[in-house]
Amino acid sequence: MQNNQKCGKLYIVATPIGNPKDITLRARDILAKVDAIICEEYRQGSRILHQLGIENNLIPLNEHNEAEESQNILARLVKGETMAIISDAGTPVFADPGRHLLELLYQHDIPVSPIPGPASLMAALSLCDFDIDRFIFAGFPPQKTEQREKFLQKYLSETAPIVLMDTPYRLTKLLEEVITVFGKNQDILLACDLTQKKEAIYRGRIGEILPSVTGQKREFILILNRNRGKRSR
Repeated sequence: MQNNQKCGKLYIVATPIGNPKDITLRARDILAKVDAIICEEYRQGSRILHQLGIENNLIPLNEHNEAEESQNILARLVKGETMAIISDAGTPVFADPGRHLLELLYQHDIPVSPIPGPASLMAALSLCDFDIDRFIFAGFPPQKTEQREKFLQKYLSETAPIVLMDTPYRLTKLLEEVITVFGKNQDILLACDLTQKKEAIYRGRIGEILPSVTGQKREFILILNRNRGKRSR
């Protein structure tokens, strides 16, 4: 940047994935002192700050306004303001809006700093009793039904654990699709509503676990143990 004025900084701040007590001391300090906090939706951002007892200005940034709002945020950072970005839960940018903003900030040499903390992916992986030295984050399957099975079939030959995520109301749908592609004996770990009161961890064959969660709407992470794709009966 060709500017004598000292530019600001963006902090990528991890917030709780369920239990509000999981916030770090450093994250709380950063959120309290920055000039503004970037969030996905104003209502959810307000709820998070209320839980933490923090008052600050919120800037909604999501797939609907990211291109335009990123320019406004850049202009404020160039003038020396500091900001933090949070997601609805967990670590921002990962599977959430913010990549376009980061790309823009790197292009203009704006400092970016992570404030690590809760992450649903790492929490779920820590529960695995199988080898996770290497794993594949497959992420979210396509929304269109006709594309989802083809998406899963790409991983049939993999021997490393496969991590899948989806929206809460697609929990049953995804499990049924995994059974179609990988079989009812596929060994899985299903982590639902991590750190919340209704947290539940399911471990075993997917065909045996499906009846326990059928029809439920829950936040979840599904890990397929491809090192042992089928358990012997």
